Amino acid sequence: MKSGAAALSRGLSARHIRFIALGSAIGTGLFYGSSDAIDKAGPSVLLAYLVAGAAVFFVLRALGEMAVTDPVPGSFGDYAAKHLGPLAGFLTGWTYAFEMVVVCLADVTALGVYMGFWFPDVPRWIWVLGAVFVIGGANLLGVRVFGELEFWFSLIKVVAVIAMIVGGIAILVLAYVHGDASVGVHNLWSHGGFLPAGGSGFVLSFAVVLFAFGGTEIIGITAGEAEDPQRTIPRAVNTVPVRVLLFYVLALAVIMSVTPWNAISSSGSPFVQIFQHLGLSSAATVLNVVVITAALSAINSDVFGAGRMLYGMAQRGHAPAVMQRVSRNGVPWMTVVVMTVALLVGVLLNYLVPDQVFEIIASLATFATVWVWLMILLAQYRARRRMSPEQVAALRFGVPLWPYGQIATIAFMVGVVVLLAFAPDTRVALVVGVVWVALLAVVHRFMRRRSRTTEPGALADEPDRSSRVAGDRV
Repeated sequence: MKSGAAALSRGLSARHIRFIALGSAIGTGLFYGSSDAIDKAGPSVLLAYLVAGAAVFFVLRALGEMAVTDPVPGSFGDYAAKHLGPLAGFLTGWTYAFEMVVVCLADVTALGVYMGFWFPDVPRWIWVLGAVFVIGGANLLGVRVFGELEFWFSLIKVVAVIAMIVGGIAILVLAYVHGDASVGVHNLWSHGGFLPAGGSGFVLSFAVVLFAFGGTEIIGITAGEAEDPQRTIPRAVNTVPVRVLLFYVLALAVIMSVTPWNAISSSGSPFVQIFQHLGLSSAATVLNVVVITAALSAINSDVFGAGRMLYGMAQRGHAPAVMQRVSRNGVPWMTVVVMTVALLVGVLLNYLVPDQVFEIIASLATFATVWVWLMILLAQYRARRRMSPEQVAALRFGVPLWPYGQIATIAFMVGVVVLLAFAPDTRVALVVGVVWVALLAVVHRFMRRRSRTTEPGALADEPDRSSRVAGDRV
């Protein structure tokens, strides 16, 4: 193994980066979590996905503005440290790593549920354990091999979603031709209305909806290993939100048109259920293969993202120095090992509380995701405010609708955090999140105090980084 000074390998093309982001975003949140969102809001969940998608677009544009000019390992953890201070960088980096661990736990849990479609008598934790070791091994390969693997994983599920949309539309057309009144777009408003749970159900669904979009910020993480970040990052940022909205909104609209929203069970994937409901058992089997691939793809992306964030934090003195160790093929192998061990918690949870584990994990991931997005928005906002008109004009990939779009998105994210306190099943996430942030703040204070007494230069880079000229901030 190389020393801690070894660098990551720049082996990710634009094609890899786009599909890595898609792999992280179009996974469990769509194929499994969407059934829970439908249960909370009914057909109005489509509007919730549109609103959340617009907010995520502004988050990605803020991240893109910074990543294009300053592509670094650790990405937004580094930007938060520069523009908001060392504590913000520390909190953001570790909360993102926590987010990825929690999201991975949700993904491996969903994978266990999918395998139950074929093997209902096999304990779920066995499948979870197998998935953890397979993904851990894949992430120890070279970054180009990882990118290529993720490309094919993501391509399979993208093609499957498109095929499902086309097939669903065909079913709707045939039902209309044959006068089948049980199938049609009228199902979007015929069973209690478009807002069957009222405004409260619509609003509370955002906790699940935002979980679905968690992971798209991995675009910023890939900048440190992109072959040409000035070209690939803007392309990925501009195309991924549109594709995610297309897949989520159109796919779920078709599903709820073919099968009334109140007939969709929250215990499995609505994509599989829709074909089971129609009696197409072979199609349901094929889709189950797809959703398993989707779960593996999302886990793969999330382990990659968390590992690179920990690597960047180690470079800033915010994580153990051992996290900087890089293998001969440019992979931070120790971070992969740490993530794999952390995922073994998912095995334990699926053994102890298999029925409640997904909802608990999803709400925890929502808090961590929204926190990271808030830090991205605030870091970019602070950086832009400090820039001169000339520096703003020189930006290669500036955010649109500045500053109103950013302010509205920040307010939306704060509102989602507040929402977590109003539902009993998400309140635990807010409590755990607040405790997590408080503990990190205490740990950071202890580390800084210790560095001043035992290693005076250990964290000295943070004040220096934050005092850079404005042109180096973004």
